[in-house]
Amino acid sequence: MKGLVIKNTGSWYLTRTDDGRDVECKVKGNFRLKGIRSTNPIAVGDRVVIVENEEGTALITEIEDRKNYIIRKSSNLSKQSHILAANIDLCFLIVTINHPVTSTVFIDRFLASAEAYRVAVNLIFNKTDIYTKEETEYMNAIIAMYEYIGYPSIKISALKNEGMATLQEKIKNKTTLFSGHSGVGKSTLINSLIPDTNLKTGAISDYHGKGMHTTTFSEMIELPQGGFIIDTPGIKGFGTVDMEKEEIFHFFPDIFKFSKDCRFNNCIHINEPDCAVRNAVEQHYISESRYKSYLSMMEEEEDEKYRK
Repeated sequence: MKGLVIKNTGSWYLTRTDDGRDVECKVKGNFRLKGIRSTNPIAVGDRVVIVENEEGTALITEIEDRKNYIIRKSSNLSKQSHILAANIDLCFLIVTINHPVTSTVFIDRFLASAEAYRVAVNLIFNKTDIYTKEETEYMNAIIAMYEYIGYPSIKISALKNEGMATLQEKIKNKTTLFSGHSGVGKSTLINSLIPDTNLKTGAISDYHGKGMHTTTFSEMIELPQGGFIIDTPGIKGFGTVDMEKEEIFHFFPDIFKFSKDCRFNNCIHINEPDCAVRNAVEQHYISESRYKSYLSMMEEEEDEKYRK
């Protein structure tokens, strides 16, 4: 029997079978012995083979090949990685300029990882109704930068229903992942898109200005107009996984574009002579914030090599 994993609670996987039933499944033990160094060898969005038992539950015995997935370094130090979701048509990274702040470093790490694993990303700038004039100007500048690179962006207010029609059209008949920090309004947004969902929403911590987790597990929610939204718990940081230092610039389209003009084929765009990338940063063809994000990822990879 084949099916689609629609919920992961940590100990159980809810699988929707091809004949339309929802079956609770556990993972067959040997999955954890196949070199899948992850907190979750199976992710929401996976197509799987299951074997049912007399109690009405089942064992997952096989995962079908994934077309893509998005992965980050796990906060659990005993494991290497955590897969957010698999087989995604489109990912929306939800960004807030304030309440809480989403840094460009976080955005860039997410985008680079998505590039590495062939996941298309759009940016949603939420809570547009509560920003000051200065914050709105900053948001518009950030949007202009990312759209110039090639990342479509939507300005919305989930509470005031602004920009929602554009979003509804984009998610129709697609499997779409929604991700971002806790507190960016993801649950409110999904409740607006699918009114019957009734996801729990949370307040922002006054002390830290950060969101508090309301979603505690990953889940696939069916859309009335066709397709699915994958809702995942809010994430604090985004550590990248399995990226060689020499290939990180490949996952920054704006940096990769200029890298072809570097003097040396093995240039990593830090301190080599006649580096076209550093020249493009100085000439403002590449944003300084993007270049700083690239350097932060290079330093992280260097630290990881020393730890090993």
